[in-house]
Amino acid sequence: MDDMLLRYTLRINRNLFQKFRYIAAAEGRSANKEIEQYLKKRVAEYEKENGNIPIQPE
Repeated sequence: MDDMLLRYTLRINRNLFQKFRYIAAAEGRSANKEIEQYLKKRVAEYEKENGNIPIQPE
């Protein structure tokens, strides 16, 4: 598996997640890919306002 992929457990309200999965399906994405798109968008917005976020090597 790609070393850049990280597994992360998300705890979320069941009803909210069902609605989120509905939106993801409407966009032609899995819930996982929809979450990834939201994260990319939010990071881009933050970096646009505050500058590049430094990444520490693991």
